[in-house]
Amino acid sequence: MPELPEVEVVRRGLDSHFVGAHIEDVVIRDARSVRRNASGPAGFITALRGTTPLAAVRRGKFLWLPLDSGDALVVHLGMSGQVRLPDGEPHRHERIRFTLEAKPPVAFVDQRIFGGMALDTLVEVSDGAAAGRGSDSTRLPASVAHIARDALDPALDESRLIERLRSRAISTKVALLNQELVSGVGNIYADEALWAARINGQTPSADLTIDEWRRLLDEVRRVMSNALEAGGTSFDALYVNVNGESGYFDVSLNAYGQTGKPCARCGTPIVRVPWQNRSSHFCPSCQPVPRRG
Repeated sequence: MPELPEVEVVRRGLDSHFVGAHIEDVVIRDARSVRRNASGPAGFITALRGTTPLAAVRRGKFLWLPLDSGDALVVHLGMSGQVRLPDGEPHRHERIRFTLEAKPPVAFVDQRIFGGMALDTLVEVSDGAAAGRGSDSTRLPASVAHIARDALDPALDESRLIERLRSRAISTKVALLNQELVSGVGNIYADEALWAARINGQTPSADLTIDEWRRLLDEVRRVMSNALEAGGTSFDALYVNVNGESGYFDVSLNAYGQTGKPCARCGTPIVRVPWQNRSSHFCPSCQPVPRRG
């Protein structure tokens, strides 16, 4: 699933190619991709015709486009969602296409159909700061209101966040992936940040000191910033930016997907363990499993 850097790359593409463009028409090729829209496919098309996206905004992994109609177009990338500029015939997994005035069309492509688009109302954030990256507005979609600020958000209250993290009876990795505590981090960047901070993800969140949490959050920021500069992480054709270009941060990964390879710090082989229907990757020497008891 795309994480913050990948979604930010898509947001920047939408900002360049979609924001400010008058939507002349919408074609839905697969109604499953608008299943979250309360007014159904017909209502989706009617509400979007004649509108103009005013911004492309991201909060963690969540992306939306405020419209001049007063609502917002929420984009759920899911596992394989892409927003593309079509080149010739429709992509075989194209689900939605937007015809724009004086600009190339924009298409939503989704192989697995876990993602989609929906219209939503905008509500005020609780802290009065800009709701997300890409706009100064303090309003965000109601469906995104429960999502916390991400580690790169200048409005993040880190001291308050650490207080909440240290109060939870969950593992450190589970805490990092809880989008209602801190958003934007997924399995890849959690493993990378934990490796960089020399912390095992099984360590209870409450057992980390304030300084350890600060170090880990610093590594989260560093890893995601580096990935963003590289264009995101891509292991196959499922993640691309709006021009169809894959990210290449995967060549810089130190833990995730590196099973059996020597740790870049100490040479110990990286191990992979099953974790919540996914996997965790870490160095057993640099990141020892916490003792129980």
